[in-house]
Amino acid sequence: MDIQRVLSRGLLSLAVCGLVTVSGPVAAWEPTKPVEFVIPAGTGGGADQMARLIQGIVAKHNLMKQALIPVNKSGGAGAEGFLEVKAAKGDPHKIIITLSNLFTTPMATGVPFNWKELTPVAMLSLDNFVLWVNAEDPYKTAREYLDAVKKGGPNTFKMGGTGSKQEDQIITVAIEKAAGVKFTYIPFKGGGAVATQLVGKHINSSVNNPIEAVAQWRAGALRALCVFDDQRMPYKDKVTATQSWNDIPTCKESGVPMEYVMLRGIFMPAGVAPDVVAFYVDLFNKVRATPEWKKFMEDGAFNQTYMTGKSYADWVAKAEALHRDLMKEAGFLAKP
Repeated sequence: MDIQRVLSRGLLSLAVCGLVTVSGPVAAWEPTKPVEFVIPAGTGGGADQMARLIQGIVAKHNLMKQALIPVNKSGGAGAEGFLEVKAAKGDPHKIIITLSNLFTTPMATGVPFNWKELTPVAMLSLDNFVLWVNAEDPYKTAREYLDAVKKGGPNTFKMGGTGSKQEDQIITVAIEKAAGVKFTYIPFKGGGAVATQLVGKHINSSVNNPIEAVAQWRAGALRALCVFDDQRMPYKDKVTATQSWNDIPTCKESGVPMEYVMLRGIFMPAGVAPDVVAFYVDLFNKVRATPEWKKFMEDGAFNQTYMTGKSYADWVAKAEALHRDLMKEAGFLAKP
């Protein structure tokens, strides 16, 4: 009897193990309700355009069973959005698209937020900045323009940009230091407004992203002088009658020894599980494989650097240190 009892228990154990084995792997995590896609910027800008493109791609190609819902939370130069995601610890149904205000907003305002209080998901690309002037002005190169700015004297020429103590003004200060000039910086609410002001000659130049000024460039109203990346943009199809993005020299080539690119990346609240992050990494890999995304990258002349995991977090840490140095030099850091 004892032997039979032992054998029975052994067979039962094998049966249970067999049941577990044949049941298959546990299903991977996926959203169970709509996902809020926070945009810490206003409507119409680069972050807003990219987020809404992603929403459209996800819906068109059925990449996710639940809806992706973009929500603009631009208050306090994006602090509203960052603080909301920070407060949503552990929430797997909330993601945020980030730009350089991930660093500049807390540094300039002192708002209690740091990117390390979020979970990095993926760098989708880096956005370029171009030095633009009105096409009717005589300047054909960045060096010619900056020589004219220097000759005109401090604060004579007006540089337009999006916001104060953010990317455009940081780049403006860096240009001033590199070229020994001084602009009057005029902030506007978005890149579209900046381009319109330059076309109307209310400002003398801007450092808009390519996608924010491409329509005016294509129409012959603006002239691109240089790009602030460390290499030329790779896109060789003609955008204007005579020029492609690749025809625009780097600012270093043009005698302006500086460079700057802006993050376009995805973060989540802290405390989310690894399989949640894995779901979104896979989702954005699928988005990047679509023809709509590839066209958007080319139309906006993006630097298509892509990162996830530790390499992404390491890049963000270095970018934070760079922004702290730039803002300290510019006197933009909030007083303790």
